[in-house]
Amino acid sequence: MTSHKTAQTMKPATAAKKLGVYLEATPAEFQEGVVSRTELNALQSDPPQWLQDLRRNGPHPRPVVAAKLGVSISGLARGGVTQALTTEQIEALKQESPEWLQKERATQAEVRKEAVRIKEKNAAREDRTDGPRS
Repeated sequence: MTSHKTAQTMKPATAAKKLGVYLEATPAEFQEGVVSRTELNALQSDPPQWLQDLRRNGPHPRPVVAAKLGVSISGLARGGVTQALTTEQIEALKQESPEWLQKERATQAEVRKEAVRIKEKNAAREDRTDGPRS
């Protein structure tokens, strides 16, 4: 007996998320269809011009905007940024360096520092419990 594998497909929103692009900025045929796992892999390994342009210039989805600004997605919302931004707009925000952005970057740095501290503490605890037993 041969089992026929059906191609795994995903909604365009899921594919856009995996590609790190803003769905509403993608071509209509991408938004209206379904994307197979094979198509997604092809888009990732050999991106067409529209995908290259979107990744370079935007508009970018909030997770990408947050990463480019060095803040959390919640920090974006607290700063009043709720829409997708282009690379140019992100660079302008960095240049302006508003107070909310400075504050959120500092908060994000503290969160990262705390995460490292916890990771090191847990690693030390693991080392102690994995030691020789008497």
